[in-house]
Amino acid sequence: MCCADGPAGVRLFKDTGISTTAWPVATALASTWDTELLYKIGVAGGTEIKENNIGIWLMPGINIHRSPLCGRNFEYFSEDPYLSGMMSAAIVNGVQSVKVACSLKHFVCNNKEVNRRFCDSRVSERALREIYLKAFKIAVMDSGAYAVMTAYNKINGTFASTNYDLLMGVLRGEWDYEGIVMTDWNPCANPQ
Repeated sequence: MCCADGPAGVRLFKDTGISTTAWPVATALASTWDTELLYKIGVAGGTEIKENNIGIWLMPGINIHRSPLCGRNFEYFSEDPYLSGMMSAAIVNGVQSVKVACSLKHFVCNNKEVNRRFCDSRVSERALREIYLKAFKIAVMDSGAYAVMTAYNKINGTFASTNYDLLMGVLRGEWDYEGIVMTDWNPCANPQ
């Protein structure tokens, strides 16, 4: 299945000669608190995805703004998990209304860009559930997202892409998620 990246619009290779719409970044969209607007943007973006024979749009990024130095903050909605979850669910519902998929990313605790393949996010279970997982939970439960992309980083010593407790315990077990779980490109992992 063909995928396209682009948190602020569908990103196609330049040599295709196809232009796509550039949308405001997630942080600007979240500042509207307007889920109807995000739904409409999702429909428009999903239509572009479908017109270009792409099956999965690799967005939205719904990690939490925890550091101003995170190179992906433009891709993430907010420092507030509730707002991030509601905005994500709205845009995913819009995209998926035209029968193409979204992949929520980066599950979970992706807090920085530099060395993100080898960093270890040390976090208590309470902070994990109340801050980092909450936005993903809202998006999964309220949108029925077809796909979730794991993060490169470790969480308390275990790579997110192989973290059994998070993937099977929380995502599949507690949230009854039945969609695709994909890794980010070229993951480093320690299978357990």
